[in-house]
Amino acid sequence: MNKGPCSKRTRVRTPNNRTTTGFRVSDALWAVLELLLPARVNPHRFGGGRPRQPDRACADAIFYVLRTGCQWQALDQTELVAHSTAHDRFQAWVEAGVFLGLWRAGIERFDELQGIDWDWLSMDGAMTKAPLGGEKNRPQSDGSRQGRSQAQPADRGARRAGWLGGGRRQPA
Repeated sequence: MNKGPCSKRTRVRTPNNRTTTGFRVSDALWAVLELLLPARVNPHRFGGGRPRQPDRACADAIFYVLRTGCQWQALDQTELVAHSTAHDRFQAWVEAGVFLGLWRAGIERFDELQGIDWDWLSMDGAMTKAPLGGEKNRPQSDGSRQGRSQAQPADRGARRAGWLGGGRRQPA
């Protein structure tokens, strides 16, 4: 074991995690998103409570989850906000219509830059019969088919009528 004096680092430690910094909200997007956020209301009676995480940090975490498709709990392994904070803020913003407003702002911006031909739009969808759907007016089944076709396990044979359980069985 080396008992000599500790050497100083030769490389400066970066404050950024490469995995999560690629998903940070840009300044241009934040300028649009910040205008759509609902006003903060302190739910505490006397104005106290734990300090609130910044909205921008929560937006970074929300877009990280939306872009990667990871579970909310995976945020706890990153240097972003806690998963419960990000999910609570996501639910509040969905309820307030923030993401719908962001989508509308994006459509308007794209219409300004490129132009959207609103006369020519298409929608894709299909409504067809299920391939094995059967007849429409067939009689309904009266329960699960699995329960009727399975044999009873050997240890679950017919019980004696007089035995109520609660102790050892006595030989008959």
